[in-house]
Amino acid sequence: MRLLAVLLVFLIAGCASVPTMNRDDTNCNPEMVDVKTVIERAIPFTCIEGPEIINLPTYERLLNLPPAEKMPIVAVYGFSDLTGQRKRRDNLADFSTAVTQGGTELLIDALKTAGNGTWFRVVERAQIDHLVRERQIVRSTREESDETNKGIQPLLFAGIIIEGGIIGYDSNLESGGRGARTLGVGRSTQYRRDVVTVSLRGISTLTGEILLNVQAKKTILSVGGGFDVFKFVDMDTQLVEVEDGVAENESVTVATRAAIEAAVVAFIIQGDERDFWTIQESKGENSE
Repeated sequence: MRLLAVLLVFLIAGCASVPTMNRDDTNCNPEMVDVKTVIERAIPFTCIEGPEIINLPTYERLLNLPPAEKMPIVAVYGFSDLTGQRKRRDNLADFSTAVTQGGTELLIDALKTAGNGTWFRVVERAQIDHLVRERQIVRSTREESDETNKGIQPLLFAGIIIEGGIIGYDSNLESGGRGARTLGVGRSTQYRRDVVTVSLRGISTLTGEILLNVQAKKTILSVGGGFDVFKFVDMDTQLVEVEDGVAENESVTVATRAAIEAAVVAFIIQGDERDFWTIQESKGENSE
C-alpha cells in the first residue's frame, strides 16, 4: 500500500508536464490530466495546435526595408542543400536529410518579402518547364479559336541570377549541462548548440561576373531537462524509481529560413554599397 501511494503521488506530480488532447479546439490546452485518465488510457497525450504564421526578427527587418528606386529583375534556378548531411539517430545516419530541401522556395519567399514586395521582380526559373508548357497550351488554344490579336507577352529576362545554397550544418559546436542529486532525488539539464550556414551570390546575366556575395549563419539551440527519483522505502525493501523529462529543439527549417532572410538583407545592403541599385531614403531622412 505504501508503495502504491508513493507511485500515485509521483504520477500526480508528473501530470503537469503531460499535454492533453483537446478535440473541440485547435489551441493547446495546458490543463492537467488526472491519474485515473493516465492509468485507464496509458497512451501518450498529444496537444493539438493550430497552424501559425512565423514572423521572425529577420522577417520583420526584411519586410520593413525601404523600397528600391528601381526594382531589379532577378532569377533563382535553385538553392539546394550542399551539406550532404543526414539526421543522426543513435549514432547512425538516417535516411532523412539534416536540413530542409526547400531552400529555393525559402529564398524566393524572402526576395518577394523584401520591402513588402517593393524590391525584386522575381521571374520563374525553378519550374520553368511547367510555365513554358502552359504557355504553349495557351498559344495553341488561341490559335484554334482564332484569337490571333491576343498574343502572349514575352517572358522577362533577368539581369541578375541569384545562386548559392545551404553550405554547412555543424552539430555539437557547444554542448553541456548541469545536475545535482541528494538522497536519491536528482535533477539535470542539458543543452546543445548547432549552426546552419548559407551562401548567396549574384551573377551578371550579360557577363557572367559574380557581382555580389554574402554568407549568413543561424544557431540552433536544443535544451533538455529531467527529474528522477531512485529510492528504497518500506524498511529498505521496496524500490521506487521515477523519471520525468522534456526536451525542446529549435526548428532547423525555421533557422534555415532566418539565415536566408538575413543573407537577403545583407545582399541588398551590399548591392546598394556597390552601386548596383539604390535604397530609397525614408521621409524622415529626407526631412533632415
